[in-house]
Amino acid sequence: MRIIFLLSCLLLLANCAQNSVMKFGKKCTLADAGGAYEKSFIWLVDRDNKTFNQKINKENCKKNI
Repeated sequence: MRIIFLLSCLLLLANCAQNSVMKFGKKCTLADAGGAYEKSFIWLVDRDNKTFNQKINKENCKKNI
């Protein structure tokens, strides 16, 4: 259990050093013409990305059902 915790901490620290942040929570993209969409609970996002919350959010998950 201790090893899993330490590896998780290393992963979080390594991602912060690369100008990316982790966003947690169920978020989805809008479905395309074929009905395909992406859904995840963990997203790695560039810190400078200002449009992430507009394109990928919880409301899209409700629309895709």
